[in-house]
Amino acid sequence: MWRSGTAKILRAGHTSGPRASGSCGAWTRPDGFDTRFKAFNSLTKKKEPLVLVREGVATWYSCGPTVYDHAHLGHACSYVRFDILQRILSRLVGVTVVHAMVITDIDDKIIKRGLEENISPAVIARMYEEEFKSDMLSLKVVPPAVYLRVTENVHHIVAFIEQIIRHGHAYATEEGDVYFDIPSIGGRYGKFVGSVESQGDTGDSRKRDLRDFALWKRSKPQEPSWESPWGRGRPGWHIECSTIASCVFGSQLDIHSGGIDLAFPHHENEIAQSEAYHQCGQWANYFLHSGHLHLKGSAEKMSKSLKNFITIKDFLQSYSANEFRMFCLLTKYRSAIDYSDRSMLEARTSLETVSTFLLGAEAYMKGQLQCSPVQEASLWDRLAETKSGVLKALADDFDTPRAVGALMNLVYHGNRQLQPVSTSDGAVRSPAVFGAMVTYIRDLLDVFGFDLLQRQDSDVPSHGGNLPAVVEQLTHFRSEVRAFALTHRDAPTPESPVKPGLYPERLALLRACDALRDDLAPLGVLIKDRGATSTWEIKDTQRGRRGPDS
Repeated sequence: MWRSGTAKILRAGHTSGPRASGSCGAWTRPDGFDTRFKAFNSLTKKKEPLVLVREGVATWYSCGPTVYDHAHLGHACSYVRFDILQRILSRLVGVTVVHAMVITDIDDKIIKRGLEENISPAVIARMYEEEFKSDMLSLKVVPPAVYLRVTENVHHIVAFIEQIIRHGHAYATEEGDVYFDIPSIGGRYGKFVGSVESQGDTGDSRKRDLRDFALWKRSKPQEPSWESPWGRGRPGWHIECSTIASCVFGSQLDIHSGGIDLAFPHHENEIAQSEAYHQCGQWANYFLHSGHLHLKGSAEKMSKSLKNFITIKDFLQSYSANEFRMFCLLTKYRSAIDYSDRSMLEARTSLETVSTFLLGAEAYMKGQLQCSPVQEASLWDRLAETKSGVLKALADDFDTPRAVGALMNLVYHGNRQLQPVSTSDGAVRSPAVFGAMVTYIRDLLDVFGFDLLQRQDSDVPSHGGNLPAVVEQLTHFRSEVRAFALTHRDAPTPESPVKPGLYPERLALLRACDALRDDLAPLGVLIKDRGATSTWEIKDTQRGRRGPDS
């Protein structure tokens, strides 16, 4: 209900019409479906209204990995962040996100790795491609509608290059290389970084201009190659994305995403190639770039080349996918982000605070937790304010830190109302407002991509039995013992007419219950006493807390 109602509100007032064309490199706001969201567009370097070409559909292309090694947290941060953005568009705006991603499975680094290990580059690429996909599933990232490999699209790439040559924007050398002719597009080059003097390889005499870049590379010994009109060779890096994105989406693309390090030269060259091929003024309407992940105290981004990375598999030995997702939510997607034990502890603590509230609210609704009279009207007001605040934050360039802040403020005030008392003295209970709060929080966590089952089921090692059911029975038995001990007190005596105490035997029972609770905590079973009743939670004790600065 929350999802559909919000989507209906955001759809109101949209317009439709033909797509506007850009000119002279200037960005033109497209005509179409106004999402009522704003996004920071790297093409204009400011927030722009997010308008999609087709109502209810967002075409989205992202650069996938070059599969020559393990994926690391720098990759994970970018993919999780954009996964969150796509989920927000899907769930809150009611948009179907059609996402395509390319897998770069032929590249200098893959070839080098194969030669070093005396293994076919194809074997190297397939192995790390499958590992990447597995890592993304472990992080709860929704797979794209389609993964496409470069090696399976070389014939399309050759045809794409031929068309660019026919349009007068590329040239072949006698040696069998093909270069994009940047001067042929005039002042349309440099949308991300302005004027450019060279593309590297300044000593390459085959170029007509230092800024020109390779579309096709001639064959070299011991390298995979394919037939082409210019001889055997393989694609350049940038042309693969332009070709494959065009094969899927044609000449119009709503959103293109990637890490900020890809803006130049990769995305810059993609734009030049694609607009030269399609003879259009604006190929992709929005470029969204995510900030780098840094190790705390380092100015350098996490990367394989710098050998300062943490693999996703190693990370998941210490922390959960939910904790990493919260870590990503606590900073804006386009901001740089520092990774450390302290930042991960902040994410873990935030999740535990939310979990504590959900458990307490559920116990209150079940009548297991006795509280003072609840300020019901105040909580209803705060819930309405939170819904409005979260939506405004997300509509403003997907401001997840502000949205999470509003959520945590709601949780804080909810927890303040759930202070247990020994007896309610027949006070009127107000479970409905807590039911609404729990439902909203669960819905929002689901929008953000949290695995809500992970708290008790996914993180619990399997030992062939139903551990949650066992813990439930144990906690219930312990609660009955505590209730018996707390409600049976000594009778008044002349020596102690006012302050009757517990029988020594019943005091011993309470101490035994406390000892059981304390002994179970290191094993991952957390029992919290709430007056005469108790709630429980299972934590994964297999994960340590090690990190880069531990």
